[in-house]
Amino acid sequence: MGVEEKTRASGDQPRDEDGPVLPTVNPEAEKPQPPKQGLHPALYVSVWIALSSSVILFNKYILSSLGFAYPVILTTFHLTFATVMTQLLARYTTLLDGRKTVKMTGRVYLRAIVPIGFFFSLSLIFGNLTYLHLSVAFIQMLKATTPVAVLLSSWALGVSQPNLKVFLNVSTIVVGVIIASFGEIKFVWIGFIYQIAGIVFEALRLTMVQRLLSSAEFKMDPLVSLYYFAPVCAVMNGVVALFWEIPRVTMDEVYHVGLFKFFLNGMCAFLLNVSVVFLIGKTSSLVLTLCGVLKDVLLVVASMIIFGTQVTALQFFGYSIALGGMIYYKLGYEALKGYAGEAGRQWADLGNRRPVLRRVAVILLALMTAFVVLGGFAPSYDATQVLDTAKNKMGLSKF
Repeated sequence: MGVEEKTRASGDQPRDEDGPVLPTVNPEAEKPQPPKQGLHPALYVSVWIALSSSVILFNKYILSSLGFAYPVILTTFHLTFATVMTQLLARYTTLLDGRKTVKMTGRVYLRAIVPIGFFFSLSLIFGNLTYLHLSVAFIQMLKATTPVAVLLSSWALGVSQPNLKVFLNVSTIVVGVIIASFGEIKFVWIGFIYQIAGIVFEALRLTMVQRLLSSAEFKMDPLVSLYYFAPVCAVMNGVVALFWEIPRVTMDEVYHVGLFKFFLNGMCAFLLNVSVVFLIGKTSSLVLTLCGVLKDVLLVVASMIIFGTQVTALQFFGYSIALGGMIYYKLGYEALKGYAGEAGRQWADLGNRRPVLRRVAVILLALMTAFVVLGGFAPSYDATQVLDTAKNKMGLSKF
């Protein structure tokens, strides 16, 4: 039998190629859909900077300005507030659905979450104790040493291998902070020790979290982490407060601050964690690093304006060295070289397109630099006393 004879006979009729052909796909689906317009990353960054700064200034205001000298009680309130809010979000929203992928068991909770929560509690307690003794500006300068503490703790716990080159790079941060410490006018040893202890405990916590998250089974965003850590931290802080501060606190001191202010303070602290979740993935590592530096600088300036903190030129010099060292450590030489080249091209392009705008920017930068440097060499003054004197002269002393 030939090949043609082997061809299977079919009852199908030959198709009419001129007839209508049914579409195989939806023509509307083939059209490119316009991308969904999301919020600009600058909005997420601005909200994060605003909330992060507000929490620090708010804590300083309650603990120092309003005289509520009970940092452990305040920290316990923050963690209890966060526990309640994360439970509500887990029940009624999708923001905490990431917890469903975490293989959390009782054994893992006791061996990993509880120890991390212990160091988290200590870092919060000592961090808030510092507000009773040091200015916000000096605290931010000391916090610049956090990357150094994290590096040393990661070496100590075996998370990473010691590297002399990296150690020399971060030494610049330490040198800058030491210079800034020598320039501090109101240096208080107990406050300095509290802050260093808080940094050490925070570094240990971050290193342990890094080791926990190295496993794909325990990947968590900051909000899911808060969902697991807040309850155990609230209990630990509550036990400390029960024996240390609760016997001394009175309801008059609580009402002096105001229940509404406590609520706003707790809400700011919680929204800060929420903002971090939305910020992750919206910006690059460069933007996050520079925004962190910008936030620290703004806090120093805000401390000078709001609380009348005196900052010397030596502190500005030392803090500038520390911030420069921190940026270099986090980004590296090659990345900084690439960013600097791109910035130079953008600056030259701005001069070609808008020479007047670039000239104005140079003048403003020069004026700001002169203001900071000359302000540091100017005679010291108490901003609160100056404002009170002005009110008396204007007959506004009752306000």
